[in-house]
Amino acid sequence: MTKYWVSMTDKFMSGWGKAEGKINKYILECDSYEEAEIVRDNAMNRSEMKYINICSVKPRYNPKWYLVSYAKKPSRMYEPHGFCKSKYD
Repeated sequence: MTKYWVSMTDKFMSGWGKAEGKINKYILECDSYEEAEIVRDNAMNRSEMKYINICSVKPRYNPKWYLVSYAKKPSRMYEPHGFCKSKYD
């Protein structure tokens, strides 16, 4: 089974706390490309996420410059339309 990863930069969490002086990368492992597309689409609906990529190889980042966080299922990011804007937003 081919795994995919969706990586993104969390601009809200970058630069402070544990990520002080670093870029905070958020990575989610997916079981299929279709699941990766769902995660990507949800990330695109989050204003604090940028540089969103679907990867076929697990992303690696230099810990000197990046704080990397991995999400575990279940997460709302894996739900179709998990972060779509409603008519009340």
